[in-house]
This record gives sequence, C-alpha cells and structure tokens, in this order.
Amino acid sequence: MNEQINFILNGKSVSIEIDSSQLLLWTLRTEFGLTGTKYGCGIGACGSCTVLIDGIAERSCSKTIKEIANKNIVTIEGLGNDGVLHPVQKSFIKHDAQQCGFCTPGMIMNAVGLLNENPNPDRKEIIAGMNDNLCRCGSYNHIIDAVETAVNELKSY
Repeated sequence: MNEQINFILNGKSVSIEIDSSQLLLWTLRTEFGLTGTKYGCGIGACGSCTVLIDGIAERSCSKTIKEIANKNIVTIEGLGNDGVLHPVQKSFIKHDAQQCGFCTPGMIMNAVGLLNENPNPDRKEIIAGMNDNLCRCGSYNHIIDAVETAVNELKSY
C-alpha cells in the first residue's frame, strides 16, 4: 500500500508516495538515484548498504521506507559539506583504503557512525566498530589506519 513518507535526505526535506514496505536501499537507488549505497548481501550482514539514520550507521537493506519516516538520512553522496569531502572520506583517500571500491561507501558511512558515537576510539575500538563491514579485497589495515587518522582530523572539522 502506498503511503506519503516524509524525511530528510542529505540535508533536504523530501516527500515521496511509495509502497511503505519498500526497502530504504531500493528507494535511495531507484527513486532518488543515489547509487553510492550498494546492494551487497541483502540481509544486513556485509555493510555495503550502510547509511546514517539520525547519525547512527544502519543497514539500508534492512529498513523499510516506513521505518525512516521523519528521520534524517545521510548517504555517501550527502556526507561532504559544500563540495568539500568529509574528513573520513579524505582519510580513506590518503590511506588508499580502497581497492575495488565496492565496500568503500558503506565502510565510510560505518566509520562516520562509529565516530559519531565514540569520537575518540582507540585502535581496538575501531577494529570492533568496523568488524561487521566486509571488504572482499582485504583492505582492512588501510581502513583501520584511515579511521585512526580521521579521529584527529575530525577535531578540527
């Protein structure tokens, strides 16, 4: 059944009439053209579809559009500010924390969510916080280094 769903998407208020049981992942990709959010496993296990929902990293393949009504959604496309990359994005580039790049948007969004919850994690906390996002290329050391660097860069952001 179609419903009118209102929410904030990358800083802009949006309203869409849609089947309220549709998954957020597919709504972002097909209705809004935001293809940075990737389909990986479809069961919330890999993290490729991670977005921020009210500042918390969440799997968009596990949320219906109805569940995000009146919430603030940020995708990888909306993470930067006025064309300037977010410190986590910059840090991923600096540390070459991507190979094929498929997992990178989800990794970055998960890292931002982690740092929103814990702005000063140690290496063990970063590893634990990033553990549920999968990278088939095995760039984990670069990813952890990137998140560690971003901790310091976020202090001046």
